[in-house]
Amino acid sequence: MEMMHKTCEEFLAELASKSATPGGGGAAALVGAVGAALGNMVGCLTAGKPKYAAVEADILALNEKAAALRARLEGLVEADAAAFAPLAKAYGIPKDDPSRAAVMAQALDAAAAVPLEIMEACGEAIALLEAYEAKGSVLAVSDAGCGALFCRAALEAAGLNVAVNTRLMADRAHAAELDARAGALRAEYLSRAEAVYVNVSKRLGGN
Repeated sequence: MEMMHKTCEEFLAELASKSATPGGGGAAALVGAVGAALGNMVGCLTAGKPKYAAVEADILALNEKAAALRARLEGLVEADAAAFAPLAKAYGIPKDDPSRAAVMAQALDAAAAVPLEIMEACGEAIALLEAYEAKGSVLAVSDAGCGALFCRAALEAAGLNVAVNTRLMADRAHAAELDARAGALRAEYLSRAEAVYVNVSKRLGGN
């Protein structure tokens, strides 16, 4: 996991450079991992507190799922970079080469699959953050709200990275299928993330 072994400064410097990777997909995965980690933080600040003994088992289960999601999203930072390499090579194949179409199709499919998985993972994280907001320590409720916002942004950003690849696919039926899956994830989870934010804002005295 080379990308995740970089310091924050190194990762951001490379992100800001002309290097093709990391790019928007990898950044989305990292932001989603941050969101999942914030949920885990809420759980850690809740577990073991007598006031929350009634939800202790639920919180511990949430923590296990959040840790797994964070690890999955960290892996997708690297996977996004790895998926771009074959696509970059495919773009370099001469347009009159008979193998170009098949190579491009395979590379585009792989490049779209990773951000689609990022969207799925961020959706799962949003579902966890709903539970953290409802059951977690009131002292850390703002972190649940922040986590939901990060995961919402990451989900939408990953969706753009699905679209940038599907728009170039020659197989329009397959592209439409992938776009539909991305659209379904947006439809299900963006409103849920917004609801977490609204609930947290109200609990903190906001509008």
